[in-house]
Amino acid sequence: MTSKLTPFFAVLTLAIGLQVQAAPTKVVSPTTKDVTVAINEVYIPGGFDSKADAYVVISGIFPNGCYKWKGATRTDVTKFEHEVTASGTVGQGMCLMVLVPFSKDVRLGQLDAGTHTLRFMSNDGTFIEKQLVVEQK
Repeated sequence: MTSKLTPFFAVLTLAIGLQVQAAPTKVVSPTTKDVTVAINEVYIPGGFDSKADAYVVISGIFPNGCYKWKGATRTDVTKFEHEVTASGTVGQGMCLMVLVPFSKDVRLGQLDAGTHTLRFMSNDGTFIEKQLVVEQK
């Protein structure tokens, strides 16, 4: 009886050994790229003064689960005009195909006293414009 099983185990061992050797050893991570994220709504709280850091709250919707929040940048056009651009990263791979809402605080830093115009730039070239009043301290 052992003589009939010996060739079977030899073939089985050979087959398992070939499968282990054929397994890939290199792990490939999905690539990501940075994208501009559309902003749908902006909330600007009041009560900022020239000695405090100003901030706003922005919200939008990622098109699927592969998008992740990266951050926002403020570009000063003039002393009282600023553009805010939100960015995210999107990865390739298996994505949950649902709309994913986000809401983030965006720190603008200290601003001079006066009325500031903020333009929140979207990925399609459109923008939302809001006013922020900073009081003298």
